[in-house]
Amino acid sequence: MRAKALSPKYAALAERIDARFGDRIERLPTSTGELGYAVDASSLVECCGILRDEQAFKLEVLIDLCGVDYLHYGRDEWDTSAATVTGFSRGVVRDASTTEGPPEAAPIEASYVPKGRFAVVYHLLSLTHNHRLRLKAFCPDDARPIMPSVQGVWVSADWYEREAFDLFGILFRGHPDLRRLLTDYGFIGHPFRKDFPLIGNVEMRYDPEKGRVVYEPVTIVPRTLVPKVIREDNRYEPDLKDGPSA
Repeated sequence: MRAKALSPKYAALAERIDARFGDRIERLPTSTGELGYAVDASSLVECCGILRDEQAFKLEVLIDLCGVDYLHYGRDEWDTSAATVTGFSRGVVRDASTTEGPPEAAPIEASYVPKGRFAVVYHLLSLTHNHRLRLKAFCPDDARPIMPSVQGVWVSADWYEREAFDLFGILFRGHPDLRRLLTDYGFIGHPFRKDFPLIGNVEMRYDPEKGRVVYEPVTIVPRTLVPKVIREDNRYEPDLKDGPSA
């Protein structure tokens, strides 16, 4: 990832943040000129309170909060950071010299190495200074991801944390009402996790005999989804090409 320099406005904000927090937070790399920091889960609530209240920052608004699952990060076979919308240039080119065996067995080198499987990202806005900041905190435990709730800092975190719990299974310690938000009653699993099957586990239909909706095991046959497919088309047959114009 090619780094992009911060604007003077955000460079000054970064200096204030670095001076205030020291090594408690770590600058995130950026290719878009946006300012972001990684913070430990143990210091998250304290740092968020400082960023909200102190005049130098005044990040009064939590615009969004979302979960991230890095389970297969760096092992994707399709490059989307600098991809075209057409053609076949999106496939990752693997380096066969880095490993023994066929080229398709070579690993893909990732430009970013996550510190864990699950993370929570916070998008903050200052109405006072008109600047934005991104915070990222990794869950200490991959098997049972738990983060402290920031609902006491920003009330808007209430439903955002419920959404992250519902879709990613991230628990938020101290949340006043942590319930599912988007999935149906009795839903099992967390659909935004990378290991959740794309076809789901159950399907639902209305049963006229029972007079209610019933759940049954999914009947969809799993298949591999190919992003780019070459189909037979006579437009690409060389013998059918138009000849030179007279």
